[in-house]
Amino acid sequence: MLTSDLALSWRRGDKINPRYISASDAKYLQTADDLISIFREHREMRRAELDCELDEYVGAGTDYKILRGMIKLLADRCAFETATAQQPAEIRRALFLKARAHHPVSENTRDQLISEVAVETGCAPRQVTEWLYADLAANQRIVAFDEMSAAELIDRYNLAQAQALLYRCTEIDLRVAPQEQVEYRRLFDAIKNYRLIHLIRGSAKEGYEIKLSGPVSIFHRSQKYGIQMAVFLPALIACRGWNMRAEIDLKERGSAFFELDSRQSRLRSDYWIETIEASPVAEKFAARWADAEWRLERCGEVIDLGGGAFIPDFVLQRNEAEKVYIEIMGFWTPKYLAERLKEFERAGMKNFILAVSDDLRGSREAPLSLPPSVVTFKSALDPREVKLAMERISV
Repeated sequence: MLTSDLALSWRRGDKINPRYISASDAKYLQTADDLISIFREHREMRRAELDCELDEYVGAGTDYKILRGMIKLLADRCAFETATAQQPAEIRRALFLKARAHHPVSENTRDQLISEVAVETGCAPRQVTEWLYADLAANQRIVAFDEMSAAELIDRYNLAQAQALLYRCTEIDLRVAPQEQVEYRRLFDAIKNYRLIHLIRGSAKEGYEIKLSGPVSIFHRSQKYGIQMAVFLPALIACRGWNMRAEIDLKERGSAFFELDSRQSRLRSDYWIETIEASPVAEKFAARWADAEWRLERCGEVIDLGGGAFIPDFVLQRNEAEKVYIEIMGFWTPKYLAERLKEFERAGMKNFILAVSDDLRGSREAPLSLPPSVVTFKSALDPREVKLAMERISV
């Protein structure tokens, strides 16, 4: 994705949009192809050499930010490594310790110290000087470059500009048209897997209205959450039957709205993985569950709460009549958790457990107390805590 300083947008009235570039523009296609060629030609070379070539290509033209944006996206597809047999930090430590005892160091003494360090570290004297600062970013070598076409780079650039707007998002309102449950679940799974704070209203028959809290609305961990909001966008684009209205905070210039719907054709997310990967917390919990009495299964249901919806991750079943639904929540605040619990109370649903992570609490204030149906955890959800919660809710 792009950094905020490379984000470009335009505003008209209360509407704001990313500044896209045309995928059919011959000039930008040539520019994209040139930049890809430069990266390709610098495989196995130092990053400083790549940067030097890129600086010369970019120059001081009016398209500086566009070119730098493309370069950022290409650099993200590179793997840089420190290609040395010995750790540069160890070589520096050994050499600086010896040099301290001979300060000021003459040219002859310098060569002698390098030779001594070479013997101690098992490398040649020439390698001591070459590897001394090999771990600095400029000296790392490009060991891999995941290449793409010029058209793909422009598509990624346009998508990245749209994502950058969401770094400053206050709130997103999503309207989802009536569709098959599998399609609903696909969108809801994307929201959950990117751990976004959400409230869902509506029904499967009439469609849903979803409110996503934006990073600007969360005081604690807003930067980390903002990245999650941005990476959710490609997943949303891959879904069907929705329209989005995102409120963007422009600080002293007030707010503006970024609107998008599933019928748009400008933004593409063909590269996005079709199958959303389950969270590591959920995977580990499932692997550790070993209760023979209660069978743990993945849940694909969207449960109607009478004006809202519940999207559990798992269902625990002892027989046809006895079921407990489990949701592993993402980012949360005490206020958001209280609102979710009121939904269950209004619906009269009691056979559920919400698991919340202390690490993903988006508020510096912890809740004063938690009901029996809520389980807290740090990095891993303990099956024993879930069993205790089942006892507390009298299942």
